[in-house]
Amino acid sequence: MSIAGASRTVRDYPFSQQDRLHLDPLYARLREQEPLIRVRLPYGEEAWLATRYEDVKVVLGDQRFGRAEALSRDEPRSTPRLPDGGLLHMDPPDHTRLRRLVAKAFTARRVEELRARTQEIADQLVDEMIVKGPALDFVDVFAKPLPITVICELLGIPEVDRLQFSTWAEAIISTTSLPMEQIETYLANMRAYMTEQIAARRRQHTDDLLDAMVCARDERQDRLTEQELIDLAFGLLAAGQETTVTQLPNFLYVLLTHPERWRELCAGPQLVPAAVEELMRYIPLGVAAAFPRYAKEDVELSGVLVRAGEPVLPAVHSANRDPAAFPDPDRIDFHRDARPHFGFGHGAHHCLGAPLARMELQVGIGTLVRRLPDLRFAVPEAELRWNTGRLVRGLAAMPVTW
Repeated sequence: MSIAGASRTVRDYPFSQQDRLHLDPLYARLREQEPLIRVRLPYGEEAWLATRYEDVKVVLGDQRFGRAEALSRDEPRSTPRLPDGGLLHMDPPDHTRLRRLVAKAFTARRVEELRARTQEIADQLVDEMIVKGPALDFVDVFAKPLPITVICELLGIPEVDRLQFSTWAEAIISTTSLPMEQIETYLANMRAYMTEQIAARRRQHTDDLLDAMVCARDERQDRLTEQELIDLAFGLLAAGQETTVTQLPNFLYVLLTHPERWRELCAGPQLVPAAVEELMRYIPLGVAAAFPRYAKEDVELSGVLVRAGEPVLPAVHSANRDPAAFPDPDRIDFHRDARPHFGFGHGAHHCLGAPLARMELQVGIGTLVRRLPDLRFAVPEAELRWNTGRLVRGLAAMPVTW
């Protein structure tokens, strides 16, 4: 499509109701024929939607696009709530300043130090599953407690409070699954709790990530404000669990509905790290593209001119199925040549907790294929319950047996 011929016809978005983990086939046609189109989400201003791998890479990684503008605009979004700041709505240098503060906790080396403890938790959960016996809800007995325990131990959150966060965290990913009043209550509860935890660290220091952040704030390292400290701790606790809580059941669902891939992993568990990357690419976690980037100057994408100030939604799930980047993209292949996917984002806002999530997913799936190779659904696939009214796709429950 030429710049002169770029269509400004506006389509309602998302294009269809979510259907399990199926990606709307319209994305494939758009990548081929109209890689950049105008869309209107349920709330906010109109936006461009980028569907090709190379365009999404530019939108996410090029300094000509930014996130901070969203705070002063009517950001295109799937929820009535407007963004209220935080790391995801910052651009460098403020974003760099805050990210640097916690990045050391999520380095590959630090995460590898957590692997043994994560494996211990995973094995304990499987031990409990075996004692209780089939059929059990995989979401409740394994997918939730594994990442929640890990991130809470990292931050120093007392065990007695951890399940409460699983409830409160729903507010962050809800579009219509919770009433707006309940969303605001949950968010306020979480912020109030983190404020009290910060105060407790000041009364008595502890050896955890939250204490390190408090010390950095009080010693005026990185010029961290009190509100930034609260928002950062709040965001880490919520984000540190949500991807893995959602993706562990999604991964297992895909593997059990592609039994040849499950058998491949059971026969060759050394493939688990590659499987995690491939499943992150393959699964369209988001119901729709989200978190638009605003053009800071005129930028051309696939022959279409995006004007300075216009928002662009990066359709990462479409980019991850772009045949120009991933041959035969709708096939699950644990032996693909390494090509970066966008399952954890890209650029300045690449998921800070990606190393931790990768490790947890590797340990979780690796433990299942090693210890429960006969794992299968305890109900017909059609009877599985899926969450609705959320920013992300995931199972509400997954009864399994073995």
